[in-house]
Amino acid sequence: MLTLVIQAGGESRRMGRDKALVPFLGQALIQRVLARLAGIADEVIVTTNRPQDYAFLGLPLHADIHPGHGALGGLHTALAGAHHPLVAVVACDMPFASPKLLTWQARLLQAENADVAIPLQPGGYEPLHAVYRRETCLPAIEWALQNDQWKLISWFPRVRLREITAAECTQCDPGGWPFANVNTPEELAEAEEQARRED
Repeated sequence: MLTLVIQAGGESRRMGRDKALVPFLGQALIQRVLARLAGIADEVIVTTNRPQDYAFLGLPLHADIHPGHGALGGLHTALAGAHHPLVAVVACDMPFASPKLLTWQARLLQAENADVAIPLQPGGYEPLHAVYRRETCLPAIEWALQNDQWKLISWFPRVRLREITAAECTQCDPGGWPFANVNTPEELAEAEEQARRED
């Protein structure tokens, strides 16, 4: 049983406005992400500190339990709000988030008895395209928050990681752009052009 959480808590400084709500091929960017991924999960929720702006989605909306704790606080809220044992967490600004890859990550986590199934790319981990085991990850994150360890991956030594290599990601979703995110108007335009080529 899988919960999908879309994180819509970023400050969107470089975009100049809430990037989750910017138009992307005729719909809000977050709607595109939800449309790509909703079929993989038994439950879908959104984390946001501006629930009034996202009421139109008709989904459960969760504000940060620990406001001001950045991305780690958002991840804690995501896991705390989920009702299922496995939680897929994805950023709202990933227009090519991969349902195939996330489904495989969830299966892999169960098959290998891991706590986190997370892609490891040349630039580092992708914690906002990962699957977490709620029972073990939630207390580890709470420990990190209590000890002022605010990095999104600061608690990883306390759990069992299944790192997914770049090669495994490509094998699972050939030609995909699962970790591409949009932070600026220019990146948004490029992503729209890429999406048009795919459609």
